[in-house]
Amino acid sequence: MKILVCEDDFMMIKAIEHKLKSEGYLVDVVTDGNQAIEKIRQGDYALVMTDLLMPFVGGLELINTIRNELLLKMPIIVLSRLGNEDTIIEAFKLGADDYITKPFSPNEVSIRVKRLLIKR
Repeated sequence: MKILVCEDDFMMIKAIEHKLKSEGYLVDVVTDGNQAIEKIRQGDYALVMTDLLMPFVGGLELINTIRNELLLKMPIIVLSRLGNEDTIIEAFKLGADDYITKPFSPNEVSIRVKRLLIKR
């Protein structure tokens, strides 16, 4: 299964990528929202993980594009340092399936990915 990780923090990318690849997932990484939209249009992803604060197109806008413009149903996990209630609620209203506040453990990410993919 292919997972798209949209993240601009190099250390986060490496931790997530290493964990998911070690569990057998195919992982594509992009560092800004424009790249994410392009990849999603081209690829068949089982799940998307996105940071909220990215260059060009932010995570909330990306979620909105996936759900309302591209009309795709794959699970979306938000990864963010923004842990305030309004941001979390907005992400869920737009169609996010899960929200993980940074910092987090790669094991937590792995469990949440598995949980969402089993539901799919």
